[in-house]
Amino acid sequence: MKLFEDRKAAVSALNELLPLPQMQRESWILIALSEGGIALCQELNVRMKLKVDWLLGESITAPQNPQCELGRVSETEEIVINDDLVKAFGIQYDYVYGEAHRKHEEKILSRIYHYRKGRPLTTLRGKKVLLVDQGAESGLKLMCAIKTVLSRSPDALYACAPVMPKEVYAAVEPLCDALFCPHVLEDYIETSCYYSELEDVSDEMIIKILGD
Repeated sequence: MKLFEDRKAAVSALNELLPLPQMQRESWILIALSEGGIALCQELNVRMKLKVDWLLGESITAPQNPQCELGRVSETEEIVINDDLVKAFGIQYDYVYGEAHRKHEEKILSRIYHYRKGRPLTTLRGKKVLLVDQGAESGLKLMCAIKTVLSRSPDALYACAPVMPKEVYAAVEPLCDALFCPHVLEDYIETSCYYSELEDVSDEMIIKILGD
């Protein structure tokens, strides 16, 4: 089921829900959660010229199954864990925390230097923050981002995605000041299924957006 022709169409759907004049008046900070989220931020920001940044993170996966996501770690080493999966597979929490530290040291830090030249995540204390992604699967990425941003004392935290599973929306909505999503689906497959086209987002484009 294709809901959007491309990311531009997805942003048009989000714009029907987002309080655009308020965002501009209050100088919200747009925080992308993925490469696709960066592209959405750029499209959202065509007229508003708000601050954009990217909250980097990595999946923590099961020892013998890299497709099974047990948790998520952010660039500030905040961690969210799917406790039900960890217990179901009999995985030790020491493994999960060890993997989180390894992913942070080996992958996240190098991406911070590559995309932001080592600059830390922009200051969020006392700011109004909007998390942006092109969709959500398990919700772990979004939950980890919420935990990370809340630890940095924003004035308000909002989140948006053009499409997400009903159960993720229900879990996330109470944690935000507002959650904006035009399509909340009962039977979610994966995010790419809901776009006719998802253009690659180049490193050069990301570096330029974060530099601007």
